[in-house]
Amino acid sequence: MKKLFIKICKLFGFELIDQNKFSSPTLNKELNEELSILNEKSIVLPLGEVEITRKVKSILIIFRMNTNVEIWDQNKKRLFEQPKIEYSVRSIKSLIKSINFCKIKYPNLKIKTLIIDDNSNNENLNRIKKVVEKDDFEIISLDHKKFEAKVKKQNSKETFSNLASLLQSFEMGKNRGEDLIFFVEDDYLHFEPMLEEIVASYERISSQIGRDIFMCPSDYPYLYMTNEKTNILIGNKRHWRTINKTLCTFITSKNLVNKYWDNFNKTCQDRHDPFEKYLNEIYEKEICISPIKSLSLHLTNINSSYGLSPFIDFKKLWDQNN
Repeated sequence: MKKLFIKICKLFGFELIDQNKFSSPTLNKELNEELSILNEKSIVLPLGEVEITRKVKSILIIFRMNTNVEIWDQNKKRLFEQPKIEYSVRSIKSLIKSINFCKIKYPNLKIKTLIIDDNSNNENLNRIKKVVEKDDFEIISLDHKKFEAKVKKQNSKETFSNLASLLQSFEMGKNRGEDLIFFVEDDYLHFEPMLEEIVASYERISSQIGRDIFMCPSDYPYLYMTNEKTNILIGNKRHWRTINKTLCTFITSKNLVNKYWDNFNKTCQDRHDPFEKYLNEIYEKEICISPIKSLSLHLTNINSSYGLSPFIDFKKLWDQNN
């Protein structure tokens, strides 16, 4: 009778929980194992199951890289005070680890990575190529002339380059992306489960609310310096909070990039104050969330309100990607 009951539950899509044996007979798993199934269902105890209606099929990762400029628009030094190339290399290494971890969990998920390089010298570029030589990464050199008519002339070459590379990344996301697009800057270190958690949490939360969303992988310190209200959501394996500001590292759908293309384009036309002014306008209409605690670490100056996430072992993560 028990076996028959389990079969009937499976037939109707129900899951059984045996709290005495701490297992699920329908899933044939212990309750401390991974219970969710990508593109099918998200299960978080004790909240139960969410049917996945918003399935993630592919991710285009666009990694913006400048190995020469220490900190754009600032004279301060980053945590650990190393040459910029060290941050770019470790950032890519951590991203590769996260991609590979995600591929093991979700082998049918398509992941493509583009690197937009802004004028790296040959020595730095060769170091980057050695890091990615075994991975499916495409390196694209930024063509500054292409954007002279699109980006307003700036007071500094660095500012123009930053806006041009950002516009190229947005344009590539719009033209080459299929489902989700992950815009990534080269001064973030990522925890290994970062991408897997983003994919699974995107599916769960987007399915629950019935719409596409924005996700930022970093838990910035500025989020705790005001009394702004926030909502707490349950993701795959951690909490997420609603936010109304990001930097230029975030993930969203191609549909939302197309819907708000005017905002994406305006962000790159001139140096605004704040820089992300037109991106932040989108979050007045769409949901944007960030994780608690952080999945990625923004390696800026230790005093920056847009930098180091709280309760992270900074040195350990830095050394792990040496």
